[in-house]
Amino acid sequence: MQQTIIHNAIVINEGKRFRGGVIIEGEFIKSIFEGEKPESTNNAAQVIDAEERWLIPGAIDDQVHFREPGLTHKGEIATESKAALAGGVTSYMEMPNTNPQSVTHEELEKKYARAAEVSAVNYSFYMGATNKNLDEVLKTDPRKVCGIKVFMGSSTGNMLVDDEATLAEIFKNAPTLIATHCEDEAIIKRNIEIYREKYGEVVPISRHPKIRSAEACYKSSSKAVELAAKYDARLHVLHISSAQEMDLFQPGPVKDKKITAEVCVHHLWFDERDYLAYGTRIKWNPAVKSEADKLALWDALLADKIDVIATDHAPHTLDEKSHSYFKAPSGGPLVQHSVTAMFEFVKQGKITAEEVVKKMCHAPADLFRVDRRGYIREGYYADLVLINPEKSWTVCPENIIYKCGWSPFEGTNFSTQVSKTFVNGQLAYDRGHIETSVRGKRLEFNY
Repeated sequence: MQQTIIHNAIVINEGKRFRGGVIIEGEFIKSIFEGEKPESTNNAAQVIDAEERWLIPGAIDDQVHFREPGLTHKGEIATESKAALAGGVTSYMEMPNTNPQSVTHEELEKKYARAAEVSAVNYSFYMGATNKNLDEVLKTDPRKVCGIKVFMGSSTGNMLVDDEATLAEIFKNAPTLIATHCEDEAIIKRNIEIYREKYGEVVPISRHPKIRSAEACYKSSSKAVELAAKYDARLHVLHISSAQEMDLFQPGPVKDKKITAEVCVHHLWFDERDYLAYGTRIKWNPAVKSEADKLALWDALLADKIDVIATDHAPHTLDEKSHSYFKAPSGGPLVQHSVTAMFEFVKQGKITAEEVVKKMCHAPADLFRVDRRGYIREGYYADLVLINPEKSWTVCPENIIYKCGWSPFEGTNFSTQVSKTFVNGQLAYDRGHIETSVRGKRLEFNY
């Protein structure tokens, strides 16, 4: 069995850091050591000197849109999983609003089969809820599927679930975690009419956070939390974006909660002042909002009210994004740069490296009960990332891997860089080179 020894690393894991390394045997971490590497009992072992780079668990992104099937001019499982790999994301959970939508188990399993063929990293796919597929939703196997996605606000793909009886049955009987997109549709429609009357079809992009407002987010999020509390459901509210919503969540370890929250990198990085420079390239649903909202998200993240950092990676072509406000789709590519962006905040002193690892690796593993991933532990899958903490580089078209070919971080200079990524014990990414033969595995869950 192939053995790999990573030594002379700064291991950052479970709130601690130390100089040492790991021994990988096959797919798994055989042992972890502090100090100098032990004498190898395997003369054929591959030995990697980490040169004091940071060794962290692979990140688990609980919200991506890889656009396959049906929207593959924007992205594909193959291309976007390679971008994830280069960004230090070794597992992802992908959304159901493709074409066709993943709202039957037949369509869902087609995605899993495709990922087995082409995905460069590990994968799971959400079962999508609609107003009319309750029987399919309730058949979801929690050991094999990450969760049930409920759009309590319409977004790309228009999978809005607004039937009160259906929502009640989902929250009452869901066999898995329920992940929600929360924006109140009636409030958004009212706001659209207000701004259409004022500007016609040429609404400035700066009005996006006024149209998809904090009020719309809070009304929908509070409804989801109320339903979860009523039916004792496991609820995960995705891409929280407003200060007002922070009152809905409690601090504490993710393992102790049934109601949890996620924040996305773009809501921590951008605020409404950035619309002038970036325009529709930073048009997301929910919207990037005020600086005060961004600061409140940071406070909640550091206070453990917000549990997980993810991306909502959702590529569109630049041509699509270049349209006027109503025609430009919401979403943007992020999965290649999320880990690096968060470590930029580490360099700025906003958050510690240990907290980044907790929110991007440990917490999603705990929340979704992922089997043997998200930590550097003996017997766990060797999903590992080496970060060069002193490598400065600039995001440009030449190093962007997304199929859409652009990034909202284009032109940004980062001061850390992903150096190597291991997936199930295999060195899959090495300083710009992707080992195209490596395939991820279907995530399993401990229920």
